[in-house]
Amino acid sequence: MSLVTRAAIEHVLRQYTDPYLEQDPVSAGCVEAIHIDSGKVQVDLCLGYAADLFRGGWAQTLQMGLQGLASVEAASVRVRSEVRPYKAQAQVQALANVKNIIAVASGKGGVGKSTTAANLALALAREGARVGILDADIYGPSQGVMFGIAEGTRPQVREQKWFVPLQAHGVEVMSMAFLTDDNTPVVWRGPMVSGALMQLINQTAWNDLDYLVIDMPPGTGDIQLTLAQKVPVAGSVIVTTPQDLALLDAKKGVEMFRKVQIPVLGVVENMAVHLCSNCGHAEHLFGEGGGARLAAQYGVELLASLPLAMAIREQADSGRPTAIAEPDSPIALMYQELARRVGARIAVEAARAQPVPSITVSDD
Repeated sequence: MSLVTRAAIEHVLRQYTDPYLEQDPVSAGCVEAIHIDSGKVQVDLCLGYAADLFRGGWAQTLQMGLQGLASVEAASVRVRSEVRPYKAQAQVQALANVKNIIAVASGKGGVGKSTTAANLALALAREGARVGILDADIYGPSQGVMFGIAEGTRPQVREQKWFVPLQAHGVEVMSMAFLTDDNTPVVWRGPMVSGALMQLINQTAWNDLDYLVIDMPPGTGDIQLTLAQKVPVAGSVIVTTPQDLALLDAKKGVEMFRKVQIPVLGVVENMAVHLCSNCGHAEHLFGEGGGARLAAQYGVELLASLPLAMAIREQADSGRPTAIAEPDSPIALMYQELARRVGARIAVEAARAQPVPSITVSDD
């Protein structure tokens, strides 16, 4: 009987591709340890993104592969997740107690950006991450409603300096709407809004977050540019509908993030198809394939293609977005896929940003 070797174990692991990192565990640097005791093998992996709902199945798949290796009597695979901080723009100071910031943006309003941001935050939390969401859409804040926070609720103030974010569905939530009258519109000029938002971002006492999702204002104006330049964003998610007019504005959003050197993690296509609740007929009300074309044009990933469904709107309006209202529904599973893909893209970008060690050759 031939002996089991580390090389043989790694060869088997290389045959399997992590669907979110799009690499095998060895190439992705996920292998922490390989223990071999005669014919017994134990492999420890660490994923760089939150994946509680994926880890078990992934471990079982790899374990079955290893058990098919000659001379292996028993195999065990343990998979854990550890979200590491991503080094954002070099000129921007890191945000205290926040590892990674995700900007959810759109070129125009009405494409489902805030709904996507809320469900993304909740889906990341379901994957085991510590998550917060900041509603930066100051002219039309909606996250308080989506998270079921009662009107008039105010955050506590710590040491006369820090706002304590509210808690809802396991996510920390902060919004300018919590500090203003819900029935009074904010009539401020751009610089005033930018200053207030930066104060809110820097003076919120986040509690050791893996991910902070920022629901950006729609468009590419002064407020968006200020946030992109002064907030240490790990990556951005562009939300659009397949409609040509929406795609034109979404392209401007992609270009804005590229100019300020923030990675575009991918595109979310909202309202891609409508399924008739009576007959099940599928109809592309806003066009077809627009999100895929946008992603291909800029060489980024189409992270999700979500349907136009009444349930998404009803659940968001009721304060329980789809990701937690119906966690096992097909649409909720799409949001979980989105969350894992976003987390994995940040981990990949972080790996790319790691400096290459220098090699010194001496004559000794």
